[in-house]
Amino acid sequence: MAAPMRKTLAPQDAAVLAAGDSPLIPADASARVELRKVSKSYGEGAHRAPVLENADLRIADGEFVAIVGFSGTGKTTLISLIAGLIQADSGSVMANGQPVTGPGADRGVVFQSYSLMPWMTVRENVALAVDQVFRDHPRAERRARVEKYVDMVGLTPAMGKRPAELSGGMRQRVSVARALAASPDILLLDEPLSALDALTRAKLQDEIVQIWEREKKTVVLITNDVDEGIIMADRIIPLNPGQPGVSGSTFGPEFVVDLPRPRDRRAMNHDPAFIHIRKEVTEYLMAASARRSAADTGKVVPLKGLVPNTREDAVETLPSAQTRPPVQPERYVEFSQISKIYPTRKGPVKVVDGFDLKIHQGEFISVIGHSGCGKSTVLSMMAGLNAISEGVIVLDGKEIDGAGPDRGIVFQAPSLVPWLTAFENVMLGVNQVFPKATAEERAQIAEHYLQRVGLSGDLHKRAAELSNGMKQRVGIARAFALSPKLLLLDEPFGMLDSLTRWDLQEVLMEVWARTKLTAMMVTHDVDEALLLADRVVMMTNGPNARVGKILDVTLPRPRSRKALLEHPDYYRLREELLQFLAECDRH
Repeated sequence: MAAPMRKTLAPQDAAVLAAGDSPLIPADASARVELRKVSKSYGEGAHRAPVLENADLRIADGEFVAIVGFSGTGKTTLISLIAGLIQADSGSVMANGQPVTGPGADRGVVFQSYSLMPWMTVRENVALAVDQVFRDHPRAERRARVEKYVDMVGLTPAMGKRPAELSGGMRQRVSVARALAASPDILLLDEPLSALDALTRAKLQDEIVQIWEREKKTVVLITNDVDEGIIMADRIIPLNPGQPGVSGSTFGPEFVVDLPRPRDRRAMNHDPAFIHIRKEVTEYLMAASARRSAADTGKVVPLKGLVPNTREDAVETLPSAQTRPPVQPERYVEFSQISKIYPTRKGPVKVVDGFDLKIHQGEFISVIGHSGCGKSTVLSMMAGLNAISEGVIVLDGKEIDGAGPDRGIVFQAPSLVPWLTAFENVMLGVNQVFPKATAEERAQIAEHYLQRVGLSGDLHKRAAELSNGMKQRVGIARAFALSPKLLLLDEPFGMLDSLTRWDLQEVLMEVWARTKLTAMMVTHDVDEALLLADRVVMMTNGPNARVGKILDVTLPRPRSRKALLEHPDYYRLREELLQFLAECDRH
């Protein structure tokens, strides 16, 4: 492996490094996890797709390592190899000094997509693992273990509920509890926290670190969050992509995170050492992202100035009775005392209570808050997918009374027709809103946006053949292609790796600036909110959630992540958001 980008090496460490090993692990140490010249491909012949190529990795007993990389670089393949779920084409994969030939109780795995038994309760799903691993232990002891780890992830009140009664984030917490309850030597985490809100994610990060320190586990974490890697890991190692269809991914230079533990998030916001390593890792990944983007330069089909039928200027005539009032740019979108009430066994519950907000035409709004505060509920009411209990929503002078193509929507989980290609999925929307355009013009629109989100070579792959990250890109391209009045984004990048996430944030900023779209995005990522938004709307905790505070983001545009990290106001604004979320947590 290459030398770390931080940390001075002693002479003996340099000798170890020259031999190709990690400077943190002496040459005669017994590694918990080791990959030696591992290669893995999928498909055969002309359809062979290399994923990993001659990958070397060595992780010491008790070490915590975070792996970051592009979507499709083989991060999940790496975890599956160590878990014994798949076998390498060449090279060797070792765990606890033995070749990995299949799954084992010494390795606990949590994948990004939770896999729970839908007919079982939370308790029963966690007990599946406990009863298998600790079958010889007394029943009372096994029951106590299940309850301990369910409580650790904050799901004791939901112990008797089935997965269908839980949110996506809560289901993932069950998966984390199940893996931890089996007490494996090696814990393999494949982006397990990406679907969670910031508060729940932070709590689980801390719990995992505490377990790691207390029980001396070895942890391999795949993450799309640089801050998560810095908070939790001893080392951060990127997976660098190879040439598409020609070579597989390899490990890049490692970053040693030698910050003292325990690591406090708010204190680190002012810590020069934290800010320095955050800048180093981020700039390296941005450079990798720029190299990948440069490979696609010149491949984007130019667009013609076509107007969709969702815009009034595309309509030739309007009866006098339907003459619209003049547009009010300062009140282009208006939420007027919006409430959402759900019936429950104990009576009606007001989840959102009096949400009130005006959005200017062309403005970008981010909505942030803890899980359960009603962020997605507000967005779904704006989309016309969820009935409004009280109040009214107006878009461009017209009251919202149902769904429509004038609002482009991107959800956290991609929703594509699996048997259609990426191109065909985008064309479903394009054909609807550009009926007067020629077939060639409509095709150009679909190609343009698919290319803009980095799918130049995957236009004609069926959705079922795409990774989750690639599917989400198709969903984003489809929303852009509609040229909507309002772009609605419900944590659209939450399931993506850092580099893909940053790429698509850049695409979103570019399209927003060029088209002057009005946009409203729900996110649990403080940095994403500051990067993209003109204003950040902070919601109080639910039930009875409402707008608690609005932060004006005065950072200059056009924005880049690098410029943001260097701006003197950035960490002050970041602190204001973190302070609000912390106060909500206390209440």
